[in-house]
Amino acid sequence: MHSFGYRANALLTFAITILAVMCAFASLSDNFNSPSPTSQVQVLNINWFRNKPDGDDEVSMTMNISADLQSLFTWNTKQVFVFLAAEYKTRKNSLNQVSLWDGIIPAKEHAKFYIHTTNKYRFVDQGSNLRERDFNMTLHWHVMPKTGKMFADKIVMTGYRLPEAYR
Repeated sequence: MHSFGYRANALLTFAITILAVMCAFASLSDNFNSPSPTSQVQVLNINWFRNKPDGDDEVSMTMNISADLQSLFTWNTKQVFVFLAAEYKTRKNSLNQVSLWDGIIPAKEHAKFYIHTTNKYRFVDQGSNLRERDFNMTLHWHVMPKTGKMFADKIVMTGYRLPEAYR
């Protein structure tokens, strides 16, 4: 006969093995989800566009952000971190990214939204590189699952341009 400790150890090992297998299957099941999120950003107004005393350009803008990220949510999604970035090129850097707004979406019910806002974070460029600059608005997201690995993706929206004169 086996002792109580031996039987408890065998039962616990079996239970943990089954739990690990279930977590692996749960994580793999998310690979069959093919999300199709949509987003649109409309710049309504350039509130101010100035050259600061230290020589850096700074922009404040009012915009409408609408997105439908409901397809990112599955039974395994804990939350989604989303942020909007302005992306542009300069002679010095091939890619400049400035975060303008961010948020955490805790549930599928909150994943379809429309926000009227000014940029939450300062849109500053080191130097005088923003006049007449074309830029993209990019909505980035990071899906945080209950089990398994995180994944990230983005939607790039083109066709934005800053004015040639400071205001």
